[in-house]
Amino acid sequence: MTKELIVRSSSDAVDFALLKDGRLIELHKETEGFDFSVGDIFLAKIRKALPGLNAAFVNVGYEKDGFLHYHDLGPNVKTMLKFVKKATSNQLKNFSLRDFPFEEEIDKNGSIADTLHSNQSVLVQVVKEPISTKGPRLSSELSLAGRYIVLVPFSDRVSVSQKIESKEEKNRLKRLVKSIKPKGFSVIIRTVAEDKKVADIDRDLQNLMKRWENMCKKLSKAHQPSKVLGELNKASSILRDMFNDSFTSISVDDDVTFTQIKDYVGKISPDSESIVSHYNSKVPIFEKYGIERQIKTSFGKTVTMKKGAYLVIEHTEAMHVIDVNSGNRSNKAKNQEDTALEVNMISATEIARQLRLRDMGGIIVVDFIDMNNPDNRRKLYEHLKDEMSDDRAKHKILPPSKFGLIQITRQRVRPEMNIKTSEKDPNSDGEIEAPIVIVNKINADLQKILKKGNKKITLTAHPFIAAYLMKGFPSPRSKWFFDFKKWVKIQPRDAYNYLEYHFYDQDGTVIKV
Repeated sequence: MTKELIVRSSSDAVDFALLKDGRLIELHKETEGFDFSVGDIFLAKIRKALPGLNAAFVNVGYEKDGFLHYHDLGPNVKTMLKFVKKATSNQLKNFSLRDFPFEEEIDKNGSIADTLHSNQSVLVQVVKEPISTKGPRLSSELSLAGRYIVLVPFSDRVSVSQKIESKEEKNRLKRLVKSIKPKGFSVIIRTVAEDKKVADIDRDLQNLMKRWENMCKKLSKAHQPSKVLGELNKASSILRDMFNDSFTSISVDDDVTFTQIKDYVGKISPDSESIVSHYNSKVPIFEKYGIERQIKTSFGKTVTMKKGAYLVIEHTEAMHVIDVNSGNRSNKAKNQEDTALEVNMISATEIARQLRLRDMGGIIVVDFIDMNNPDNRRKLYEHLKDEMSDDRAKHKILPPSKFGLIQITRQRVRPEMNIKTSEKDPNSDGEIEAPIVIVNKINADLQKILKKGNKKITLTAHPFIAAYLMKGFPSPRSKWFFDFKKWVKIQPRDAYNYLEYHFYDQDGTVIKV
């Protein structure tokens, strides 16, 4: 398995594409001027506490107030409020929390009105970006994420990622962190800390403490509301959370971004600094790695897969619905059950990819093809869980229902990635699918026709599509010849619509796919 990060820069945005074995599995965009990212910390003011919702609306400088629920206050919110009051009035010089007196913890079943009031200053962290008509979701239980650990002020615990399975390693890391942990802070040990030395973790801890102290120094001069601690830039945050030994290359087409990423990789993994390269070619970087083609074919309502199967993805305000279809295809499977299992397994892999690629969150309902064999249903369920195991977003998958539906809940912390793939129809005022999609459809149809044993095949298509299929080397037609040992005659038809095409046999009869 290979992992590649491809970074494309433009004047107003930076795009990050994560490839796994050449397949696009994640796409992120960092846009200039957007003020809210998950992890940002704001010095804000309580606008209004609403006991009926047991929550407060908080002015963080966004057009819609942020939402802060009582359960997101954290048990030591009174200590945090006292700290903020002293820090903003310039009464604190030492921000280490070593000698700061802690208040009693709040009742976990208490009321928001007993803890917060209007115009009160508070530190809040963005846990969900503004989505649709809603403002950001906030928490006052702050956390600073590093490479190996997460630092949580106003607390005093040590916990270890559940993904570290070895009990001995968990105990080692706990002992190690307890020996270096500052008083007044909790530490969460991340999965990537497994087998790391104390020097690596201590360096990470010191960097986080510097970020904390620098943030606290701003409080006495900061206006309210204002951002006092920004998350890392998108490139650094992606590498911090995802980078491991399986990365084989990082390619960047911009000098400044290249330097930033190379420096960051040099800090977190000096041995891997050499995999960062500066891409310098006349061919756009997303074209070179086939990313543009994958974007065009992956973000539409219909997503085609191998062997003729396809997904239909529908979006509503409350949920996402995914329908699995086998398509009109001949299959050599012994029976309908085997066919259903094969298509469902292919679809589960693609669905796991689509959820990450589009960053779909909330409730997702998948209508797989019905299977009568309970062993097959269990096999599908385990396969889907395995395919989603690399997904960084918190998620839960329920076993198939009586109707063959699988329900998934997936954490939604930012707006869904939504890319328009349709284009203006050159023959009318409407829109059509992206032309690149038609080539995939022609490929799929040709494979089905060849399975039927047709000797001579003629393809008729719009002149633009015909030219694309015939020109260059290797042209798509040349690839067909190499793959299938069959030469396909291509004839342009001026009268065809842009995306119209037909296959004919040796007698001039239309071949129905």
